[in-house]
Amino acid sequence: MLIKLNKNKFAAGLIIFFACVIGSVIAFFFASAQQSAEKNYIKWFEFNVSEKALEDAMALDIETYDMLYHISWTDTLAYLACKNGNNFSHYKSSDIKSMQEKLGDIYTVDDLMKDNKYYAFYKEAFSAALGGILGEYEKQAPDGSGGKKTVSGYGLVAYSPIAEGFSYSHYDDFGNSRSYGYRRQHLGNDLMGYVGTPITAIEGGTVEAIGWNQYGGWRLGIRSFDGKRSYYYAHLRKGRPYAEGIELGTQVKAGQVIGYMGMTGYSTKSDVNGMSVPHLHLGLQLIFDESQKEGTNQIWLDVYNLVKLLSKNRATVTKSAETGEYKRKYDIISPDYPETLQKYFD
Repeated sequence: MLIKLNKNKFAAGLIIFFACVIGSVIAFFFASAQQSAEKNYIKWFEFNVSEKALEDAMALDIETYDMLYHISWTDTLAYLACKNGNNFSHYKSSDIKSMQEKLGDIYTVDDLMKDNKYYAFYKEAFSAALGGILGEYEKQAPDGSGGKKTVSGYGLVAYSPIAEGFSYSHYDDFGNSRSYGYRRQHLGNDLMGYVGTPITAIEGGTVEAIGWNQYGGWRLGIRSFDGKRSYYYAHLRKGRPYAEGIELGTQVKAGQVIGYMGMTGYSTKSDVNGMSVPHLHLGLQLIFDESQKEGTNQIWLDVYNLVKLLSKNRATVTKSAETGEYKRKYDIISPDYPETLQKYFD
């Protein structure tokens, strides 16, 4: 009787043991699958679009905006990337005309590319990179008699980081070697100019980083309102690097003066001109998952051709005789911007 009882206990123990093992295995695979799904985001993307491809795709976007079938420039660029392996070095305007011919009665690029396994990836990537560049606008403009008028339309709503009337030069220096502190790549575009040149926000967003950094000197980090882009403006002016009212958490408008060009950085001591030439270091980071912001899988874009495109839209600024501060002259009107931002404009 005792032997039979022990056998029953042993069998029951085995059943419990295997149930626990199976349960643990199922829980492990479920957790792994859930974690994998949560981390299913874009971890790398190269922005290789030529200036001409940007111009042509933008022109088609604007041309078809009020038509029945609007062709977004991000869809066009995604189509081209699928066709050229994301290599725009041999791009020709006829490539977009060929796409339009293929659309025919299909109407949308999404329908045309529905069977291409790379299209969704490129569409998401280009949409994130260029999400704040084109759109509807309502803004002030000169009326021809020294006053202001309100104009509206669809087109470039992002601005050059260099205010109108201030000269600068740049070249494609993305990926070049840097050695201060440690050997690394240059993850931005340097715009050479003069100390005190007003720097304007490329698009609206929230100041998420401000202050001294030994590499970037006085710098600003501004996150787009949709959270997908983080703009990095570095080496700002010694002594007075930022425009009035700019602080952590400040919301800014596209084209708003945010700071002044300088040559600070490359020093563990703050407010030091460690650079040899005045310039703005401009960086653009894409963020598909918040872990990318400061952690692994950071995505920095080569913005050289984008900066060239944005040179077509530069903010007019005026200087205060009392404070020496610059402000944007013509306001941009949008429901995305709170009324509290009005104080930063004349």
